[in-house]
Amino acid sequence: MRRVLLMTALCAFSAAAFVNGALAAEWRVPGDFPTLQEAIDSPDVAPGDVIVVGPGSHAGALVTKAVHIRGEGRAVINTGPLHPSGMTQGFRLLAGSGSSSVSHLTFRVDLAVINGGAVDGVRVAQNRFYKAYQAVTNWGGSNWDISHNDIVDLHTSCGGGIGILVGDYDANPAGVVDNLVAHNTISGTLHVAEDDCGGYSGAGIVIYADFRWGALGAVELAYNKVLHNKVSVVSDEPSLVDINAFELTDTRHELGVIYENAVGFNDFRGTASQIHLAPEELGDVNVLSRNLGTNRGHGLHPSAFR
Repeated sequence: MRRVLLMTALCAFSAAAFVNGALAAEWRVPGDFPTLQEAIDSPDVAPGDVIVVGPGSHAGALVTKAVHIRGEGRAVINTGPLHPSGMTQGFRLLAGSGSSSVSHLTFRVDLAVINGGAVDGVRVAQNRFYKAYQAVTNWGGSNWDISHNDIVDLHTSCGGGIGILVGDYDANPAGVVDNLVAHNTISGTLHVAEDDCGGYSGAGIVIYADFRWGALGAVELAYNKVLHNKVSVVSDEPSLVDINAFELTDTRHELGVIYENAVGFNDFRGTASQIHLAPEELGDVNVLSRNLGTNRGHGLHPSAFR
């Protein structure tokens, strides 16, 4: 009787999986669509569908629905929609794109994955980023999974030089919570522009409450986890722009917004300036434990792009 019940449950599970799988169509670029933007814009591509990006170089896109973008072979995103600054974006996640995912792609653009609002539930996994200004930028989003990515080299231009940013500047009333940044490797050189303004530092990983220039800042940056990452980056002009492996920064240098974040089991030893807290008392209200490399860095953050 027990075996019959088990087999019945397995059959029911298989049927459900078949139905769920049937609901999620798979589309190919190129093939079904010549570009990613045309695929995303097509009424035939529904939320939950998979867009498989084939080998070769491709333009990124403005993402307006919950799709799963997955590279295959040597799929490279080397251009895309322009940011107002003139920098190239890979994927900009807009309203409606919550619960999207981006995986198995190589990026050679300035702002590789960046959200244009409080988009939740995004997964960015198993990608490779080369010489980004900002590789993964999560402004205002909760429940992101940023994991198993390889970020090689960063660059600055009077700002930038950021591997992974989780932050807020628009006071999302729901807060920025429960994001996971895990098992990422950030390595290589921070390339400082020849005409860089200086007076700030880059960051491998940063949790950032931005109240500058009249911004609303953040209501809550809490319960985020930064675990098992390795950051090993050296600036080529450290006297002008150095880099911190990890930061917790409130631009007002106040407590009350950034708290109960868990930062543990990371290896920061390959970066000279390893942990920067602004204000320093953030160490009392967040859990920083069992990280390799503990010397405290210096402050002033770049103009993180939005």
